[in-house]
Amino acid sequence: MAAPAAARRVRRFWGPRGGPSTLRAFSTIIPRVSQVDNSSDFLGNIPHRRHPGVLHLRSVRLPAELVKAAQLLVEQSTVHGLKDQVVALTNYLWSRKRPLEASELQRRGQQLEQQLREKVQPRTADASSPLTDAEKEKLQRRVLNRLRKTTYHWEALRYTDELSLVYMAARLDGGFAAVSRAFHEIQKRVPAFAPRTLLDFGSGTGSVSWAAHGAWGQTLRGSESPQTPLFPGVYFRQFLPVSPKVKFDLVVSAFSLNELPSLAERRETIQTLWRKTDGFLVLVENGTKEGHQMLMEAREIVLGGGDKVVHDPREAHVFAPCPHHLPCPRLNPERPLPCNYLQAYHPLPFHWNLALKEELFSFLILRRGPGEGEEPWPRITQAVLGCARHVHCHLCCADGSLQHAVITARRHGRDLYRCARLSHWGDRLPVTMPPGEAVPGE
Repeated sequence: MAAPAAARRVRRFWGPRGGPSTLRAFSTIIPRVSQVDNSSDFLGNIPHRRHPGVLHLRSVRLPAELVKAAQLLVEQSTVHGLKDQVVALTNYLWSRKRPLEASELQRRGQQLEQQLREKVQPRTADASSPLTDAEKEKLQRRVLNRLRKTTYHWEALRYTDELSLVYMAARLDGGFAAVSRAFHEIQKRVPAFAPRTLLDFGSGTGSVSWAAHGAWGQTLRGSESPQTPLFPGVYFRQFLPVSPKVKFDLVVSAFSLNELPSLAERRETIQTLWRKTDGFLVLVENGTKEGHQMLMEAREIVLGGGDKVVHDPREAHVFAPCPHHLPCPRLNPERPLPCNYLQAYHPLPFHWNLALKEELFSFLILRRGPGEGEEPWPRITQAVLGCARHVHCHLCCADGSLQHAVITARRHGRDLYRCARLSHWGDRLPVTMPPGEAVPGE
């Protein structure tokens, strides 16, 4: 749904011919001291298209057993107008915002009251004089009416049997694709990681368990539940385990943070999930401003600590997608932009679906420990544009800055040029930049 819009934004940015000539004055070049990080001769005989910064997946397919089960549920259902309900729910979830905090609502009310006061009070009256009872009542009605029209009204979703089926048909495949891409990041960069336990908060359709089973099915274990699922070791609980001693190698929350009614509950949930994390904490949300901001909110909560009693002395480390622990450069107060990524996937074979779709999502992976030995390579945050003898890459760098790099073989060497040209949105570019080195304009 959102992927075509992203493609249109790219076309508008570059123009109908795709030429970057109009942006020459705004482009920057990686410094001459920057080069491919080949200190360990990592390329060896590996082709450039498989350089170690490559993290993208081609197209994700759901397990055949999962597709069959989803088709069977839809065939047996008595839901009318399922296609229209799927479209409506998809659009609603994409546009959903966080609940407005009481303090913010109060601030907006006071601001509106100040703006509307002069319209209620007669022009002949002194601005500092108190309002009459009739004027107060009129002002209060106007403020409340304006707030109702301009304030987002968050409501908790109540998943009946019918809504659960619609949600499964709408979000099972896209959610599976996004989580699979996040897990692939861990697999590719830490191949020795073999989780034996998984906690899925807000499990929903079970796409997290399916994706984890597909990635690490040989290592995940557990006890049989009373109703034995297709793969063993799955338990369902209504509430999070309280004891900090119970930990999991992999903890995941996918598309669940916006189901919590307040910042206080989100903070408490994030802190609890981090206490439960023994290896990696993976958070996935919609690739919207709201989704990205919720993830950055969670990032700040974890990195800031706050527990009165420290149960695990190992520090939190941002594993992905950020190559730094600094404030997100995309959260510009004047023009905030989401940090999001695309993942292609084969959707459920319902008659209303295309043969291939793309999921636009945001994700955050936090790891226990200092992250020693990990390369501070910049992340590619937009589609790579390859032109004649040069490549445009938009990068989030280790110094917390966003850079638009124009890479050529003549200035930066064939290896870096080929690596950049064969990279994709979401990959890491294996390039080193000395600390504090500025990226000069062209």
